[in-house]
Amino acid sequence: MNFDDYCQQKAAPEGSGTYYALRRAPAARQPLLTALYALYRELEETVKETSDPTIGRTKHAWWQSELGRLDGGEPTHPVTKALQAHAGVAAHPVLDDAGRASLAAVVDGFGMDLDQARYLDWRGFKRYLDQTGGAFATALARASARDPGAAAAWAAPLGSALLLAERVQEIGDDARHGRIYIPIDELQRFNVTAADVINRKYGDAFTDLMRFQTGRARQALNDALAAMPASERATQRVLRAQAALSLALFDEIEREDFKVLHQRIALTPIRKLWITWRAR
Repeated sequence: MNFDDYCQQKAAPEGSGTYYALRRAPAARQPLLTALYALYRELEETVKETSDPTIGRTKHAWWQSELGRLDGGEPTHPVTKALQAHAGVAAHPVLDDAGRASLAAVVDGFGMDLDQARYLDWRGFKRYLDQTGGAFATALARASARDPGAAAAWAAPLGSALLLAERVQEIGDDARHGRIYIPIDELQRFNVTAADVINRKYGDAFTDLMRFQTGRARQALNDALAAMPASERATQRVLRAQAALSLALFDEIEREDFKVLHQRIALTPIRKLWITWRAR
């Protein structure tokens, strides 16, 4: 398996939302964007699929070192080899100084998951969203933006909103991995306990909590999309398609009365294709 095939299977298996979103990018850009998504998935799996914190930190430290090897021109992993091959030179926005800083911030953001599985308040949780989702979307946007230097101003809020939406939509799956990404003070405000979430307890309080979480995530997505410059809309079809998928998934979750603790609600492949195709 070559590194492009590896990245494709890791980041965007056929039928996934990312698969259809990436098809909205020009063919020449797709391998690089796929490699960026593959890096994100590798880091995510390091956190979510490692129950032993010591092993998780060892894997996380390895990825920090691997970025250093990428900077030095000697990557060893299929994902970083793909990044080197498709970004080409250090002057490319993905691997210039700002690009390397964005990738390092994504790695550090996932490192926060190894230090805590809960967040006390929105301020602390927002820091995680900004560092992880915001930095990743910035790296992704700079890969194809007309003005990479200005991308962080509008891409970071969109990435933060996308990660917020993902955490709200996957609250049940996250809980099964021992993680609850709803701030503790918000659980308390709605009279929902962590045990309620872990034990899949539904009720009016949980519905009210989810309605609030969904509303905030929707607003964040819409605000971030509105802030994207008109000159970059055509260059950012991948991020816009991901946002459209998230908004459509919220519609499905609402139709299912927020029953997300015992099941993963998803869009059908044909609907994903239709939604992403409309991101023109």
